[in-house]
Amino acid sequence: MSIKAEEISALIKKQIENYQSEIEVSDVGTVIQVGDGIARAHGLDNVMAGELVEFANGVMGLAQNLEENNVGIIILGPYTGIREGDEVRRTGRIMQVPVGEELIGRVVNSLGQPVDGQGPINTTKTRPIESPATGVMDRKSVDQPLQTGIKAIDALVPIGRGQRELIIGDRQTGKTSVAIDAILNQKDQDMICIYVAIGQKESTVRNVVETLRKHGALDYTIVVTASAAQPAPLLYLAPYAGVAMAEEFMFSGKHVLIIYDDLTKQAAAYRELSLLLRRPPGREAYPGDVFYIHSRLLERAAKLNDDLGGGSITALPFIETQAGDVSAYIPTNVISITDGQIFLQSDLFFSGVRPAINAGLSVSRVGGSAQISAMKKVSGTLRLDLASYRELEAFAAFGSDLDQATQAKLNRGARTVEVLKQGLHKPLKVEKQVMILYALTRGFLDDIPVVDITRFEDEFYGWLDANRADVLDTIRTTTKLADDEVMAAAINDFKKTFVASE
Repeated sequence: MSIKAEEISALIKKQIENYQSEIEVSDVGTVIQVGDGIARAHGLDNVMAGELVEFANGVMGLAQNLEENNVGIIILGPYTGIREGDEVRRTGRIMQVPVGEELIGRVVNSLGQPVDGQGPINTTKTRPIESPATGVMDRKSVDQPLQTGIKAIDALVPIGRGQRELIIGDRQTGKTSVAIDAILNQKDQDMICIYVAIGQKESTVRNVVETLRKHGALDYTIVVTASAAQPAPLLYLAPYAGVAMAEEFMFSGKHVLIIYDDLTKQAAAYRELSLLLRRPPGREAYPGDVFYIHSRLLERAAKLNDDLGGGSITALPFIETQAGDVSAYIPTNVISITDGQIFLQSDLFFSGVRPAINAGLSVSRVGGSAQISAMKKVSGTLRLDLASYRELEAFAAFGSDLDQATQAKLNRGARTVEVLKQGLHKPLKVEKQVMILYALTRGFLDDIPVVDITRFEDEFYGWLDANRADVLDTIRTTTKLADDEVMAAAINDFKKTFVASE
């Protein structure tokens, strides 16, 4: 049986027509060393910095050091199954995490994988964890307040949407409590919250998640966790994963509050990686320098201009100090990157002043533009009152005969300290803050015994809700103070019903 030449040519033509080029060209390397979460591979000649690579057992890695003869890779997962001589291949992708509304209410790890036991997250979008910060021309100045519900912050160191405000203090001074209260206060405020827990015990993270769930705050919160049991690469990547999720919302015109708890542990994890990769981990050694990892993270917080939808990311990074030393290396790094800091002092905390905010060392570089006008008016003299009280308090301890003006300042200062105290997980609406601060700064509390101030405050809020909700509505809707006569009348009416303790 013979095959005609025309049939052969027709067959070849048909095959050429149906041919699809699916030849896969991929760089494949060989692991030459592995240990401590780091692998070195030979043969990945065209790999990019920050590119994802895949090991033979399916574990992913991140190419970091591109050296002449080998590539330093940080392993994103368990590294015990990787052996010398194993294959490692390029993926052509840089590190990405899933993003979108589907993540809200979930607890995920640094790779965006769910760890809350509630099944997979069905999201279709991803974002690279590293991306350039928004340029100056795409931003606008901060002009909207972010109410934390904490009197001492909203009055003395106000935070605006799009700001980066550092929370700094020794361990066990209530830093996390400040952040949790700020998240709880965002209920019905059109704000999405992201809480990034870095290097914490898993039991601590579970407690935070339960607190958020109990107060209904998990409905608008994403928790990203890289616990102390995780390898260093995941602790290093967690904040970048969090901010990538936040950027997806910001560029959709939404407002996001992101909390990094805490960056001291991220810096320690990065230093560990730098040493293992044989990078110089010193202060000025790019890219081993810790300043660089925090600056490129925090610069991504922004308030976008109206052309880009006006969304914002407000960042609250945490730094843990040693014995209150704010002049140490990492604290000064982050202070220089952020727009202000809230310093929590252990002496104040242990003496019962909670939140333990040191008004002298705390500052907001956005200031009055992050406050409603009513708050601006009532909180104007607060910082000076507190500063002069602290100064006089030291002198008054030595002298017995005090003139009337000094006594008046001491009395006002003691009441100011009492008013600024606040219970745990009890954020306060801004209109109620304005009312109590108005009563304080205008002298209505000067004749109330100091021991009764907290009770006076609690009963005052209940009385306002029941009898003078109109005054609160005026402040809330206009953001301005009601008429002085109306405010004074409301406070005096309540004072008539208040019974001081013996």
